[in-house]
Amino acid sequence: MYQIINCVNILVGGSAVFTALTGMNTIAAVWTIPIGVVIYTLTGGIKATILVDYSHTIIIYALVLTGLFVVYATSDTLGSPDVVYQMLREAAQRSPVAGNAAGEYLTMSSQDGILLGVVFWCAVFGTTVDVQLYQKAITASPRATLPGYLIGGLAWFTIPFCLATTFGLAARALETHPSFPTYPRQMTALEVSHGLPLPYAAQALMGKGGAGFILLMTFMACTSGFSADIVAVASVFVYDVYGTYINPHATGGRLLRWSMVAVIAWTVAMAIIATGITRTTIGVNYLVTCMGVFTCSFVFPMYSTILWNKQNKAAILFAAPLGSLTAIASWLSSAYALEGAVTVETTSAILPLVVGNAVSLVSGALYSILLTFILGPDNFDWNRFKTELKVIDDSDIKGLSPEQLAEQVATEHLTPEDEKALRRGKKVGIVMAVVLCLIFVVLFPLPMYGTRYVFSKSFYRFWVAMTFIFAWVATLVILIMPIWQGRHTFRIFVSYVKGKKVLSGRVPPQHEDVSKSKT
Repeated sequence: MYQIINCVNILVGGSAVFTALTGMNTIAAVWTIPIGVVIYTLTGGIKATILVDYSHTIIIYALVLTGLFVVYATSDTLGSPDVVYQMLREAAQRSPVAGNAAGEYLTMSSQDGILLGVVFWCAVFGTTVDVQLYQKAITASPRATLPGYLIGGLAWFTIPFCLATTFGLAARALETHPSFPTYPRQMTALEVSHGLPLPYAAQALMGKGGAGFILLMTFMACTSGFSADIVAVASVFVYDVYGTYINPHATGGRLLRWSMVAVIAWTVAMAIIATGITRTTIGVNYLVTCMGVFTCSFVFPMYSTILWNKQNKAAILFAAPLGSLTAIASWLSSAYALEGAVTVETTSAILPLVVGNAVSLVSGALYSILLTFILGPDNFDWNRFKTELKVIDDSDIKGLSPEQLAEQVATEHLTPEDEKALRRGKKVGIVMAVVLCLIFVVLFPLPMYGTRYVFSKSFYRFWVAMTFIFAWVATLVILIMPIWQGRHTFRIFVSYVKGKKVLSGRVPPQHEDVSKSKT
């Protein structure tokens, strides 16, 4: 379910940006964006996805840094934190925000903002059921998974944080400026729903260069995300469906061919769905905010498959779908009760979204617990993972040497050190999750919400400085760490290019985490 919504969201959002900036036909954009993705995914699989994730992410961070310098240093229209601050204060005087402290934009005290925070908090839980996250965790060594996700998560946070502080605020500050693409009118609700404030702000500040700037960023993000999703879906189909129930004795070569079929079929299906949605008023914002209604109910049942051995098969099969149905009913009925009708506009209102997302997150857990104790626990034996996992025979795949095949079999089994690392990682992960949640959800925003604090000019300067620090640290970590951790692999590659004999493609265990760091 998550993969469906996310892939459609990528195509709908990407096509909207291309159409707004170039005049390209929306349907043509929907079908054009995935073409290159399918080509390199078919030829390179998850390795190509990881490499593209790395290269595209570097470009995105470079563009984020460029945006920071343009908005707060070099622009003739803005060019400094003080100018942006003053224009945002003036914008609040012209169009005060209902429910915000003093109607200001530069405040954490926002009634709609805190409710939207609840929606995104639930929705972020829903994104953790993304299959590609599990696959990349398996690809990395057990010692590298937790650090990779902690570093990657904090680095990812930098992207929306910086874009909101730059082009998000710039769009509001410049909306009545003659350089703004929609001037003299304000942006429509549909334009905002399609995520167009960012490209409009870039175009106002940088002209045609700004349009190209955003097109490149959008293309990098869309292709990277879409590739990861179609690899995830293809892997689930070939290993968990075809290889488990249809042809349990399939070799690696046969599974590879079926995965190619799955990649093409999934891409076509998602493009068809996205084409239909582009003919409606549904945009990126709508899909992102309602995603949790459909996916949050899967969180507890999926977590419990590896954390709670008592969850039974009935709970695994039915808890999540029942939770989603309950959430959808609550979402639509609350929209009707609170807004008087069930439409795209009313179902995207804040309160119905809070109800739908919260019910989804809670009901999935409730149904799982009830089904487990009513029908009886399974008491699953975790040791079955050590003895019953099937290793695919990849001997019929071209290009794999006997040494690589032997190493592949060896890496399917955890060493005692790996098991200790996983148990230790579980404890550290729980502690870090609590600490980061307290920092980003409680300690940082809530005091400013409760005190109805409006940013002073000096505090806004500090905010901008903090944004620059976040961006630079994240960019350097994402750029340098994979190269450093992959230095032994680069050495092997250079030796191979020079014609030297490479006995094994094995990378020392402490450096196997290059793939995770790249994400």
